Amino acid sequence: MLELQQVTKRFGERTIIEGASLVCGHGVTGLIAPNGAGKTTLIKMLATLQTPSEGRILLDGEDIYGLGEAYRAHVGYLPQQVGVYPSYTPRRFLRYVAALQRVPRRVADPRIGELLDLVGLAEVADTRMRTFSGGMIQRVGIAQALIADPDILLFDEPTAGLDPRERARFRSVIHGLAATRTVILSTHIVSDIETIAGQIVLIRDGQVKAYQHASELTAPLVGRILEVPLDAPELPGELRLGEREGTAGPVRRIALPQAIAAGELPAGAVASAPTLEDAFLVLYRDAHVDGVDASGPRRGAPWRNWRGFR
Repeated sequence: MLELQQVTKRFGERTIIEGASLVCGHGVTGLIAPNGAGKTTLIKMLATLQTPSEGRILLDGEDIYGLGEAYRAHVGYLPQQVGVYPSYTPRRFLRYVAALQRVPRRVADPRIGELLDLVGLAEVADTRMRTFSGGMIQRVGIAQALIADPDILLFDEPTAGLDPRERARFRSVIHGLAATRTVILSTHIVSDIETIAGQIVLIRDGQVKAYQHASELTAPLVGRILEVPLDAPELPGELRLGEREGTAGPVRRIALPQAIAAGELPAGAVASAPTLEDAFLVLYRDAHVDGVDASGPRRGAPWRNWRGFR
């Protein structure tokens, strides 16, 4: 079990993470926040690539920085930018990574074959990577994070560059691995974790707040999400979440400050089930929707005004 105890990270006078306390056991923990909010910083501290300015990070009660190599042997890490040697093939690159992680060749070779099949690269296992797309390189990165069969997986924006089919494959793989592992996955693509994350962690203005399931965030919005014709008059207090092309023409998706009964729907409006993306947009726009807790972990410290979506 990984545990953060009052972790703060500063760069000069700028505080990126402040007083974060968090427990991550087996299963998927999804870190969601806009770009620049501190997701990568938190992942790098968990990977021991950065150290906290204050606080401690523990694995089963022991400080991970004190454990050093013994801790890193348990960790598979996928950085935001995957670095490979373009002249290498995926198989050769994974053998190289396996050697760095002291995985014996007799163990590594069959493992590499399994991983290349898992990420859909078996047919190009011996093709030089200089010809690969960004999505293919990302899949090589996912495979290298799994090469030593780690207990802890740290993924920083793992689906960046993947097409919808590849993203669906990745979600299935991670969901299967998480049954016996701790998986911490940072993303700003909330649909990637809505169905697989047991714990959702939001980061905003340096504050970290955990929810035990996506439903904690979406339940307060039940009855408050509508899709209305794009040219319909604005409703009192509505917060526009987006637009799309409906069957009868363009519609706008909105959140309302109060639930609305089916018999009270405006002409042309259709009630819609809230998604994690809806909750994300509401919280990060500082919209006031009763029942949605957008406060930070410190008592009496509401999240400050957020301008990222203005």
